[in-house]
Amino acid sequence: MKLKSIIPISALFLSQIYFSQETPKKDEPKEKEIEAVTITKTKKAVEQKADRTIYDFSEQPHLNSGNTLEGLQKIPGLVVSEMAGMIYQGKALDVYMDGRPLNIYSTQLTAYLEGLPANSIEKIEIITQPGAEFPATSGGAIINIITSRNAKSYLSATYAGGYRFSNYDHFRSKFNNSLTLNSKNKWFGWQLNVGQSYNESETKSTIDEISRLYNDNVNRNQYLRSAFTFDIGQDRLLLNYNLNLGSSDRYVDSYSLRNGQESTGKDIIDQSNTRNEVTATYQKKFDDKNKKLEFKGSYTNFSNDFGQTGRTILPMPSISDNILNNGSNQNVYNFRIDYAQPIKVLDEGKLSLGAFYDQLEFSADNFGIENLDYKSKTTAFYSEASATKGKMDFVLGLRGEYYNINGTSLDFETGAYDNLRPFEKFKVFPNASIQYNIIPKIAFFNVNYNKKITLPNVANLNPNNTRYGNDNIDFFGNPNLQPTIFDNFEVKLSALNYAFIGYNFTQAKNQVVQIVKREGDVILQTSDNLDRMKTHNFNIGFPVPLAIFNTPFKDIMKMDMNPDQVSFIFLYGSYQLQQIDQIINPKGYWTYNVTGQFILPYKTKFTANYTYLTKGNEFFFYPNKSFYNTLNLSLSRKFNQERMTVTLFANDVFNTNETNLRTTNALPNVNIRNKNDTRTFGLSFTYKIPTKNKLAKETPNLLNQEKKEDSGSVQQL
Repeated sequence: MKLKSIIPISALFLSQIYFSQETPKKDEPKEKEIEAVTITKTKKAVEQKADRTIYDFSEQPHLNSGNTLEGLQKIPGLVVSEMAGMIYQGKALDVYMDGRPLNIYSTQLTAYLEGLPANSIEKIEIITQPGAEFPATSGGAIINIITSRNAKSYLSATYAGGYRFSNYDHFRSKFNNSLTLNSKNKWFGWQLNVGQSYNESETKSTIDEISRLYNDNVNRNQYLRSAFTFDIGQDRLLLNYNLNLGSSDRYVDSYSLRNGQESTGKDIIDQSNTRNEVTATYQKKFDDKNKKLEFKGSYTNFSNDFGQTGRTILPMPSISDNILNNGSNQNVYNFRIDYAQPIKVLDEGKLSLGAFYDQLEFSADNFGIENLDYKSKTTAFYSEASATKGKMDFVLGLRGEYYNINGTSLDFETGAYDNLRPFEKFKVFPNASIQYNIIPKIAFFNVNYNKKITLPNVANLNPNNTRYGNDNIDFFGNPNLQPTIFDNFEVKLSALNYAFIGYNFTQAKNQVVQIVKREGDVILQTSDNLDRMKTHNFNIGFPVPLAIFNTPFKDIMKMDMNPDQVSFIFLYGSYQLQQIDQIINPKGYWTYNVTGQFILPYKTKFTANYTYLTKGNEFFFYPNKSFYNTLNLSLSRKFNQERMTVTLFANDVFNTNETNLRTTNALPNVNIRNKNDTRTFGLSFTYKIPTKNKLAKETPNLLNQEKKEDSGSVQQL
């Protein structure tokens, strides 16, 4: 089918979705609870806003059946790369949770998201155009993982659990459990979410012909998220406390070849981390909902310990204790003030002002000797004005940030402490957006620009080796990395929530990239700055309802369809090209995603999701085979008056997903292959525990501390 014929079909489908969700039905589904009946409204699977895309996880079994990382990888346009991190439509993502930065460095982010069950997630927001109210350090874009549920004026409880397994050389189990409780009365409300996960997995790695690794992994994770709200007259005080405990054990069988000498060994790696976060927010209420005054302060601590012991099997049996013994500790303090009020400009307008202070302290040690002391202080002020004139919406913002970054690093050769390359500057970050509402609430066209910055990740600064090491492999950080400056441009045409076409262009200065090179029989990996890099990304997505193939056109026009209750196929495609001076003939790559939803008898839903990435440059790496190639299936049904949802699923059905690439920045090229046990099968379920309901209304989420305007934009993070 040609594109020009699909677009009208998609527009027709979207118009039906729009009217179905805006017009209440007399026979809407009802949820019976003890002593009461509550009318429920089906959530939108996807929502398109001017500055973000929102994915509902709570009602999408194909997204929430495994862990959070697996669910994110199924979102069209989102790519999780071992070498490049998390990218959405060509933009690097800064990860937030419940409206606040995670402040977890990259080597731990994957493990953290793998330890978080996807069925504990409410929704995912991908903010592609962060305005002046967001920190300039948000980089290209923000992904906000929202875990909370709505608080109700009675006790409500939800249990979520899941079990899955893989069976490669032997059977491995993976399971998770979580419980969410919440309640609220006129003056006080609370929410509590506790959970745990256990994950057994394997990884096979090969680097050239000189190193082969077989990893048997066991990961454990426990977490607690809590929120308390106090209504003080018309004002509100919110308190949050989050705790996450993670640990892992790795058993590694290794083969090494160095200077013609073969060796084999067995190693044990143990790692543990703790994350604590405390947040307090005071919200001043006004009669005018567009007026706002808010104060927020938070403290986050993240500590990590990494140890490795080894035993040589060949050529001579021996035991080595404490090959690696590294630790790190990170403290983050921040405080912010936000104020907004309506202004008389054009048809209507609003002015937002704010101030922000952030301080990060990071230290690392090796065998108890401190080898890195890093401090970063940021002071910021912002102002943003928005206005409406007819069908046109305008946003213009300006954010100024002052950075003071310094520290010391231990020179292992001399034993002396050297000062890091300091960064003390004041920089200005403008943003602008114009939206033309072609059909109000249905179709709109956007032109956006913003300037952002990304400070070096402490994982890339850390001179310690916090990964597996042997005679052939050496990882080390670069304490002298400089911040990256981004200029982001975007044009986008959207139709309701499912159809869109867009183009993004990003120009980066001092882009941080992973560098892998070979010196003899030693593989070295570190990070470095590129002078400049340009990224082009074109993307398009649209649905095709299957009803068009067996339903007369006049009947289709009469149908009152909800996208979550009809069979359809969603098609997504994107093309990305990175231009780097050091690569003479860069090659872009395509991303293809097909998601099919099929409504079967007895309200059973079958979903198939297939993603394929062609070969193309990703920084200084080129794939020997596709970056990503996987098929995921799920079958779900609701029971017990729709209180319980049960899902059977299979991920990476054909076991085709792996990392297989080579370096392009230096000779000889280094070939890297990593294969995880990505093919898994399992069962996931959620159960809304019946509680007494006196027809009380829902109140806003507490855990994520988000207040939203009518436009859907987050007023503060």
